[in-house]
Amino acid sequence: MRRRNFLGTGVAAGAVTPAAFAQAGAAPSPDYHAHGEPVIERPAAGKPHAGKVLAAIQPHSDDLPIFAAGTIFKLLEEGYTGYLVRVTNDDMAGPGRISNTVLENDRDNQEVVRIFGMKGAFDLNYGNHAMDGISPPELKSRLIFLFRLLKVDTVITYDPWGHYEENPDHYVTSQCVEAACWMAGGDKDYPEHFAAGLKPHSVREKYYFARFQQRVNRIVDTANWVERKIDVNLANKAQGPAGENGARLKQRLREQGLRLTLLEGDDSTANRNYIREFVLRRDREIGQRYGLKYAEQYHYIGPEPSPVDEYVKQHAVRL
Repeated sequence: MRRRNFLGTGVAAGAVTPAAFAQAGAAPSPDYHAHGEPVIERPAAGKPHAGKVLAAIQPHSDDLPIFAAGTIFKLLEEGYTGYLVRVTNDDMAGPGRISNTVLENDRDNQEVVRIFGMKGAFDLNYGNHAMDGISPPELKSRLIFLFRLLKVDTVITYDPWGHYEENPDHYVTSQCVEAACWMAGGDKDYPEHFAAGLKPHSVREKYYFARFQQRVNRIVDTANWVERKIDVNLANKAQGPAGENGARLKQRLREQGLRLTLLEGDDSTANRNYIREFVLRRDREIGQRYGLKYAEQYHYIGPEPSPVDEYVKQHAVRL
């Protein structure tokens, strides 16, 4: 692919084994907070997340579609209000000269926002592949502002502790997101926010994905959203998997006197089948490990229970 070989993401290396999952016994509820054994998060009926706010944060326009689209569609359908934050301007990954690359990626990103059904989007416009040279406090302050302004409950982004991540945009973004989730709840950092009417607001729930190895403790069943994940990946024409699509592969094979049954039909069908077979291969492999058709994997961090609150609940008596 043009910017990453997503087929080489090492699912086996990153996934927790089914044996480890079996040792956990009955799966805890989806809001289970621990960092330990994997939990399968299944589709929920109704709108259990009504009133909650999701911030989906990606350095580049194709990151969330490849690694987290199924989970985003699931959470939005279950009641979340969503916002998408793109951190770079994608000026180093796409067709033509830099000016055209930026334009094409911007168009793709707007289409990604539309297909997801997000309420809004924010472009922070840092230089692509150069985020290890920016000021982390500046990025943290911008994220803290957004978390307080939007009252974000949950974030989805790259894992700040994922192993072997070579792209500085990925690890700088995720490290700043993690720090900002915590700092946004303080009442001393950036007092000008409070003068503008904002209040401290901690982000209490995180879904962290990784390209390579990570500690996985959340498996999200995404089978219901496969077709929509294909839709959002097809929107990434500049640098995502749609950049080298089924129609182009079919033409290349035809010139060699070859054909694939997978790519028969019109170009639209070939492109969808290409995404289904190759981009969603990782999701199928993750799902098969846990008895699911398709799944995405994360290191999940949820609200930590307060030992004080638990003690009061158990032992307090009325005066």
